[in-house]
Amino acid sequence: MLENLNSLGFEAGLTEEEKQRVYLRSRSAGLTVSGCAHAVFVCQLVHLLRMKLALVSENGSSSKTPLCVGILGGGNMGKQMAMVLLRVSSLEPRDINVSTKRPETLEEISKMGVECYYDNIRLAKWAGVLFLCVLPSQISQVCADLRSHLPSRCLVYSFPSAVPLKRDVTAALQDKEVLSALVPLSMSGGLSLDQSWVSAVLYSLLNMCTAEKLGSQMALRLLNEMFKTSITTSNTLTVQHFVNPPCASALMNSDDPFPWINLVGAQTKTTPLSDLVSGNKSLQDCISFTFHNTFSNLLGPKDA
Repeated sequence: MLENLNSLGFEAGLTEEEKQRVYLRSRSAGLTVSGCAHAVFVCQLVHLLRMKLALVSENGSSSKTPLCVGILGGGNMGKQMAMVLLRVSSLEPRDINVSTKRPETLEEISKMGVECYYDNIRLAKWAGVLFLCVLPSQISQVCADLRSHLPSRCLVYSFPSAVPLKRDVTAALQDKEVLSALVPLSMSGGLSLDQSWVSAVLYSLLNMCTAEKLGSQMALRLLNEMFKTSITTSNTLTVQHFVNPPCASALMNSDDPFPWINLVGAQTKTTPLSDLVSGNKSLQDCISFTFHNTFSNLLGPKDA
């Protein structure tokens, strides 16, 4: 009865000045869908690299176990993240855990095989990748509580949001135009992503190889295979693209593992990799192809 009453709509009580900012609602929704897509992309890359490491690493005991993905927060964002991971990634439901104050509200996800409980410390100790899907005001306290409990190799992905999203993210990602607008290095539709994010993702993958004590040349081989960059020489990842010249020279002569890369520094400073990512169109295309391929199962044969 109330469905078509404009007087009860969101915009009915807004002033003219406030109506000029209504576009921010759709922008916030777009950013949320974008964030979920990029987070799933990272998860899939980590999962694929772990499978490769399990085949080549002599001491790859950690990479031979399933990737454990923890989602801290079972609100709108946490639910969306869990559902997209279940429908898009190669993860099994048993590989995903959710910690939330009200696990009883996640019945749909629980029935799919995802373990849901309220124990943030337990989740932090278990996870290989940990998504923090909480309110921005809660991030500081959550990080303080978890700091001493995180495994040394855990990748923490901060994904706070205070904006509810009514649209199903998986349904949005089935739209070819939406997906194309979310490609990390060529986002469109008024959305943008700092290119340092892509560099940080690549450095995260490199750190995984370092943790397995993999030689630099083998690490590069695996990364090039993942992004199919070895087809042409212009986009092939090399030692010089990740570290400074003195370090690169030493690695080329010894094939020792890469040094551990500080991901905060990788996102706040100019690095050889950030220069490469921003200026090499061929590499950008390879990353875009890998991103699209992550969601190919959601698209029809013609769209994929």
